[in-house]
Amino acid sequence: MTEPPLIGITLGDPAGVGPEVVVKALASEPETLPARFFVIGTAKDVQRANSQAGLGRSVRIIEAPADADGDPATVDVLSVGGLEGVEFPFGEHSRAAGAASHAWVECAAQLALDGQIDAIVTAPINKESWQLAGSADVGHQEVFKRLSGADPVATMLVSGVLRCVHLSTHLPLAEAALAVTQERVLRYTKLTDEAFRAWGVEAPRIAVAALNPHASDAGLIGDTEAKEIGPAIAAAVAAGIDASGPIPADSVFNQAIAGDYDVVLVMYHDQGHIAIKVHGFEESISVNLGLPFIRTSVDHGTAFDIAGQNRADATSMVEALKLAIRLARRVGLSAPSD
Repeated sequence: MTEPPLIGITLGDPAGVGPEVVVKALASEPETLPARFFVIGTAKDVQRANSQAGLGRSVRIIEAPADADGDPATVDVLSVGGLEGVEFPFGEHSRAAGAASHAWVECAAQLALDGQIDAIVTAPINKESWQLAGSADVGHQEVFKRLSGADPVATMLVSGVLRCVHLSTHLPLAEAALAVTQERVLRYTKLTDEAFRAWGVEAPRIAVAALNPHASDAGLIGDTEAKEIGPAIAAAVAAGIDASGPIPADSVFNQAIAGDYDVVLVMYHDQGHIAIKVHGFEESISVNLGLPFIRTSVDHGTAFDIAGQNRADATSMVEALKLAIRLARRVGLSAPSD
């Protein structure tokens, strides 16, 4: 891609820290973020965040994504939903804030599906406020799956060189163990391989984590590895995928950090989340695999307790923007975005 990618940023729940981390991230030096950005939200909430963060950038309402000109002195805003006159008090769950943030996510997805933008970066929404607004969608991923028809869609967490694709996310642990099937492991291994190749990694090296301690210790501690994970890996290798495992979870992450693998396929939510957040909590971000467009996100919540206090750390948002640029340019995941 020769032109700087055009990236839409959803403002997140306006009662939380989303507006703050967005404006702080966009205040980074232009060479750090070589792209054209615009915010999907309200100009008034962007201006409020600018003022509270002590930033002097002007705010401009645009009519369409193509109007974003990349001027580092200006934050371009696509104002959606006629919400400029609505007040969103900091730190409060509300139907209004939930409806607004949901509308902004739907708008971003439609723009991406229509080919008007190269990537989406999302600030945090509040699930309780979405429920108050009557949304049947649990979170971002459900919106994106519904509008795109994509299936499967996986969550990958990234912190530095460590990347974890999750076989399952929000399942109770007992149910997550039952979800470790040969069909599912093979499907998500193929999904990971396809996504990394699309992003510019020519021959992704995939480590598949074990479910049981010591990868079951030759059947002494369970048989999921022998019955489900191992055969799936063998099938993936036969299909030309560089997959290894099952590798005990107490060693696979160190191996990935050391550069032995490009990504780890983990078997359940906390297996990947704990590793990522211990490795680098502030830098951790989220990426979706399987969608027909690029979506990265901060890996933190709305932080209602500090909203409006100029205390939010924008590191995760900066990293999400950098990775969106790299993926949009199809140059892989590891090197600096410039």
